[in-house]
Amino acid sequence: MSGVRPVAWHTAGLLLLTLATGIIDATSYLALDRVFTGNMTGNVLFIGFAATGVPGIPLLNNTLALVGFFVGAVIGSRTIGKVKPVSLPRTAVWVLVATAVITFGSAVFWHVTGEINQAEMITMTTLLAGCMGAQVAAVKPIGNADITTVVVTSTIANLARESRLAGHGQPSHVWRHRAGAIAAMGAGAAIGALAIKVSGGPLSLIVAGVAGVAALAALVVGTRKLATSEASAAA
Repeated sequence: MSGVRPVAWHTAGLLLLTLATGIIDATSYLALDRVFTGNMTGNVLFIGFAATGVPGIPLLNNTLALVGFFVGAVIGSRTIGKVKPVSLPRTAVWVLVATAVITFGSAVFWHVTGEINQAEMITMTTLLAGCMGAQVAAVKPIGNADITTVVVTSTIANLARESRLAGHGQPSHVWRHRAGAIAAMGAGAAIGALAIKVSGGPLSLIVAGVAGVAALAALVVGTRKLATSEASAAA
């Protein structure tokens, strides 16, 4: 694995974060309160539905998840600050560490508590949404717009719009990144749903946390290799 290029490590890390997002979204929607923590497009739609009185869609929960995501992105961005592109600064590493701690902590609390009440449920989904917002800010410096880690709607649109079927041609690494992000999100949703079916929400969050830690490791390795390559080139 020592010969793997830095960009490939970054790509692997971003795809693992996308996988983790799919798992967490599956957990929040299927095992908590029918709220998405990463897919804010869905929450905006749910807020619109709930505002008209559509039954079974919680207005407060979706609104707080949206607010949590926004606040998490702001805090993450403020923590990281302005950095050079194509990098994972130390501040971004700490942001991702914090999101992993919150994910694991939520799983442990849920497991120990057993049946969580409405207030605890809303608090958990708001915190997880905040983690997703902070995650977006953390990976922004890497500069790969094809793998946002939290949403694939624009990814699907770009994949189709710039395909040969549409009369265009996108570089091979671009379509691979886009297709990989779509597959990772879907795989994460399936893994999350399976974990919930087998053991419940806490297991699903633990799996998501493990995927997040693996992603962080890949991103750190890629950044260190990139720094080594740049130092060698400058020497």
